[in-house]
Amino acid sequence: MSPRTADLLLLTAAAIWGSTFVAQKEGMDHFGPFLYTGLRFFLGLSLLVPLALRQWHTYRRRHATPTPRQLWPIAGLGLLLGTGIVLQQIGIVSTTVSNAGFLTALYIPLVPILAWLLDGNRPHWLVFPLTLLTFFGTFLLAGGQFDGFNRGDGWVILSSLFWALHVHFVGHVVARLGMPIVIAFGQYLVCAVLTTALGLLFEPFDLAALQAGWLTIAYGGILSVGIGFTLQVIAQRHTRPSEAAIILSSEVLFAALGGVLYFGERLTPLQWLGGLLIFVSIVLIQLPWPKRAIAAAPQHGTTLCASQKEERS
Repeated sequence: MSPRTADLLLLTAAAIWGSTFVAQKEGMDHFGPFLYTGLRFFLGLSLLVPLALRQWHTYRRRHATPTPRQLWPIAGLGLLLGTGIVLQQIGIVSTTVSNAGFLTALYIPLVPILAWLLDGNRPHWLVFPLTLLTFFGTFLLAGGQFDGFNRGDGWVILSSLFWALHVHFVGHVVARLGMPIVIAFGQYLVCAVLTTALGLLFEPFDLAALQAGWLTIAYGGILSVGIGFTLQVIAQRHTRPSEAAIILSSEVLFAALGGVLYFGERLTPLQWLGGLLIFVSIVLIQLPWPKRAIAAAPQHGTTLCASQKEERS
């Protein structure tokens, strides 16, 4: 897969996620954050069962069967993913959708910083101005103001750290292990089991709630999980985390455009400017910069079998 194709898949994932904020907000009217997360991830992973089994059997015919130790990073991805989503869901209950969308975008500047601190890979100097430009555009698109700080905002800010860690590590895992569909399935399974177990322990649940909120579960499970997060895993094998973070930030842009097209909402000139800044950042990161530039894709084609000779989503 070419880096341009990978970036297109990331844009598609961002478009899907941008349409799910309202579903998340409405889902919390019927479920607690743990159960809502667990149910939609169980639905999402069920869509991948035949594809994951096929990829697993194909891999085993061509390579050695991965050991449990080599599969542990998938569980780690599921833990990061589940923690980020649950924290965001808890925050959405007591904050505005615009605040949640803006504060979640804090993961954008965190990703290149994590790459520098954890891997020692100093990003190209253009990463930081483009990252800040994207973050500022997100702030403007959210209205150019912050609707006060409350406890919900704190949970969303904390969730952004786990989103950043997930974006950082998913590319490493899929680069080492290959099998992106299997990795996606595995992280969904861990996330679904943990969050559902916690939900059954600490949250009320009845069939009436399921009947009332099944549409939000279906929307979030099929589109956001089954398609969106799977596209992210596939694409991040062929693109850098810092580049992926900037492209995925278009989630908030697609959310705003959806409001304009489908709900007749009107954006202020300041919000249009914010959307333009995000768009410009995404375009600039696609330009053919020199070899050390941000758009150069990492060497994520190494499979587990090849990496064993020298010794991850």
